[in-house]
Amino acid sequence: MKRLLNPRLELPRLEVPRLGLAAFRQRILLRGVFVLLAVATVSLSVVVLKDEKERAWQAYQHGFVRSQAEVMARLRHPSGRLALLNAGHLGQGVTPLAPLLLPYAAIDFDDPQKSQQAVEMAGCSVQYPDGASLCAAIGNNPYAGGFIYLVGSFFAGELTPRERGSREPAQAHRARITLDMRGSTYRWIAPYEAMPQQGNKSGNGEHGRLTGFVDNGMPQLEARARPVRDFRGWLWQNGHCRDLPPGVQGNAGNDKTPPAADCLRRTHYSIRLPVELFREALFRRDVRPVWPPEDLGSMRVRVEMLAPGDTEPPLFDSNTPGAQLAASLNDISRSLLPGERVQIRKVGADEASAITLKGVDVQAAPSAPWLLRLISWLPLDAAGVSAATMTPAVPTGQDILDTPTGNYTVSFTGHPRDVEQGLAAVATRLSWYLGAMLAAIALAWLIVELGLIRRVTALTRRAAAVSYNVQDSHVGPRLGDLEVSDLRGSDELGILAGGLADLLQRVKDDLQREQLRAQQERDMWHAVGHEIMSPLQSLMVLYGPDDPGHRYVQRMQQAVHVLYGTASPAEALQAANVPEGRLDLNAFLSHVAANAHFAGIANVVYEGGSGGGNRDVTGAVIVRADEFALEDVVTHILRNADSYRPAGTAITLSLSASESAASATLHNQGATIAEDLLERIFELGVSAPQEPAAAGSAEHRGQGLFVARTYMAKMGGTIKAHNTRDGVAFTLTFQRLG
Repeated sequence: MKRLLNPRLELPRLEVPRLGLAAFRQRILLRGVFVLLAVATVSLSVVVLKDEKERAWQAYQHGFVRSQAEVMARLRHPSGRLALLNAGHLGQGVTPLAPLLLPYAAIDFDDPQKSQQAVEMAGCSVQYPDGASLCAAIGNNPYAGGFIYLVGSFFAGELTPRERGSREPAQAHRARITLDMRGSTYRWIAPYEAMPQQGNKSGNGEHGRLTGFVDNGMPQLEARARPVRDFRGWLWQNGHCRDLPPGVQGNAGNDKTPPAADCLRRTHYSIRLPVELFREALFRRDVRPVWPPEDLGSMRVRVEMLAPGDTEPPLFDSNTPGAQLAASLNDISRSLLPGERVQIRKVGADEASAITLKGVDVQAAPSAPWLLRLISWLPLDAAGVSAATMTPAVPTGQDILDTPTGNYTVSFTGHPRDVEQGLAAVATRLSWYLGAMLAAIALAWLIVELGLIRRVTALTRRAAAVSYNVQDSHVGPRLGDLEVSDLRGSDELGILAGGLADLLQRVKDDLQREQLRAQQERDMWHAVGHEIMSPLQSLMVLYGPDDPGHRYVQRMQQAVHVLYGTASPAEALQAANVPEGRLDLNAFLSHVAANAHFAGIANVVYEGGSGGGNRDVTGAVIVRADEFALEDVVTHILRNADSYRPAGTAITLSLSASESAASATLHNQGATIAEDLLERIFELGVSAPQEPAAAGSAEHRGQGLFVARTYMAKMGGTIKAHNTRDGVAFTLTFQRLG
């Protein structure tokens, strides 16, 4: 069918109406579901993170209490007290040795088991690379005597004792001790003197006394040399070799092979050095003794264990590099969580003397700043949280530590932001899960959007365009640009689009048929007009300008010109070109009233007019109008008034004028026009319902007043209808010319 239509009919671009929000309701609903799903996913993640933050906060509170208890336990331990009492000079270096202040009043140096246990528990032993050790310390009680205790061990072969009465210490194993304090140097030499063994088991080792003499730097002792009073020392050697397996060396007499004489055995020693300066300070009456000595950290002790002979290197030297001291307050810091602080201050001391310990910071992977801000923003509903700010308060704690040298206040300060930093790792993993969920939701939305919503949107817009362009006010060739056949398919939307495409094709076919019919009608009007114009030309010649019928022939000719080449009277009127002219409106109305009976309208009266200030209008009133067009206007109004007026009543014409405008009023008695029709009666095809007074009159088609308004608009004038007390009046307003 489409091929049979006129191929020259080209349709302009389709007009698409602006759709309201209601047209997108289903799409908004579907998209809102995905948005709500994404919001729910994010909200769930935030709730989980908030729950994790509360759990972490509660765990941190318990951990803070545990850390506090562990720190106090370490500080109450002898090793902790040792580190606290010597905190001032532990960081100065290990060698050369400085005596430490013990947490004990004294050491039972005569008993090897007790002496070793004391130094091991206190942690004062300095460890050397070759396995040797040495603890140099003083007791915390000054009245136990002014002594320096030296307890340690080293490796040596079979011990060679000093012969009784020998003046040559170099013939035996010996200890050489040097003490530097307060600008003076004290030296002792202590050769080994064996003690009788208990029993016959050689595997038990041997032991003996270290007898101390003042070291004069000579190979021999002085003839009158006597052992130093209060210098006491012991040496114990284990019977097991360090370098040989037990089966070779013989273990406690259980093996048949005796121990090798030159194998190295662990040798323990315990020495007490008398310090006269300490004793003198204790017994001074003018000054109260100060203990521990303030210059304890500046004292230096050196211990050398020598083998027999003068040329052999020392078996042990306390100044050997690489020594390490186990005792340190930094070990206590390992019990603290990152960010926590412990402040230890002696009661009565100033703040500057306080010792501050901090938890070891764990270098964690950097987290996104927005995650940290989110974690800090999450509220907490737990103990220790401020109700006003919903933020965790910094946990604190305090305890008292008793020591022989005084009491210490131990203050604990937590760092809850470390909880947030710890949660950052959890939040990072959760953000990956959240990102994956949101990506899945976005992918699902994209699939639905491209596979469903996009097709629904296209079908909706095209259906709305069809509805818009088939309305009476928009009917035309615009549907030609609309195609929905590309939306056909086997699914629900495809079937719906196929039905709409078939319906649209029917509309297009009908529209093109109508266009073809209109074209044919225009051709017919063109032919009829051409046939009428020739007789009219002859009539114009027969009825000259002076003949009364000339006027009506001109009107007929104008009507033919208007209809010539048009499709309908309405289109003809809209396209008609009314020439501008000057017209005496006063004379025109007088002529109309005098000649209306020739048109079959009787009893038309012209009442004249009045100017501004109730002055009568006399003379010519020149307005912008075309005589023939205005005659058609007045004729249509008079015929309309004649059909509605009661029998025997007159139609009155009146004129009013001002300096810039002139108005002609045509009034008839009879029924009034409904208020809602006063403006619509000038539309094509609209007419007021006929009253009984107009019964038998011609049928109204709604064309006369439409023609009147069209011509008035083309002449630059207006036409209005209004109800009066006894009827209806039409007012024509013109532009007045000079």
